[in-house]
Amino acid sequence: MGFLKKFIKNTFRDGQPPRGASSFENLSEAQLETHLKVSDYDGFTLTDAVRPSFDLQVIPRAGYRHDKYRDERTGVDIPVLMASVSKEDVIELFMDLLDPIGSEVDVVLETSHDKNNGNHDDMYREHIDLPILKSILYDFEEMLLNDGCTGIAVLNPRVPVEVQFDEHKLLIIYGHDLSEFEAVLNDHGLECDDEIKFLTEAEHVHSSSDEFSRQFEEMKYRLGIDDC
Repeated sequence: MGFLKKFIKNTFRDGQPPRGASSFENLSEAQLETHLKVSDYDGFTLTDAVRPSFDLQVIPRAGYRHDKYRDERTGVDIPVLMASVSKEDVIELFMDLLDPIGSEVDVVLETSHDKNNGNHDDMYREHIDLPILKSILYDFEEMLLNDGCTGIAVLNPRVPVEVQFDEHKLLIIYGHDLSEFEAVLNDHGLECDDEIKFLTEAEHVHSSSDEFSRQFEEMKYRLGIDDC
């Protein structure tokens, strides 16, 4: 088995179909390499963090939709906005989505660098000034964009509201009143399409590197997050 096939085998995440053959089976290394190098889909540019299935079960495109999350503890449905944004725009949109949360926030880092089963570890930091957080995140922009094993959530439990920039580089916002956040999405020219599908809803693969893992540890240190 060549390097690329090992890569595919070891980096499936929650989009892998539970039954049936993978779209990556029986491909040559040349076919795999060509597919992994494709980042542009009709003007929508993926980061290096994730690639869709070889048979393009979901074609990446920009847009957002309304959804809901069922809180199993309370049985309450929490409104959700989910957005897919092209690489050149996603960091600035993420930063702008943080402004309505408040001037002091909590941060959760998510990592699956040492996981092969799709699970991840969460690391929590309370009470950080938003301008300081943004400055640190800008310092690690390349890693945040292109590491398929790093995600971050920023929240204000007093509101409550949460903005996620997940491993797939999707933007996910949770809260009971999301009108301000939807206005930010619209200001960035993102269109609502409640039928849009995201890469997480089909087979896909993630990419990372030892260098990104090292940078994650550095960012964790800069944020003042200790190992559990």
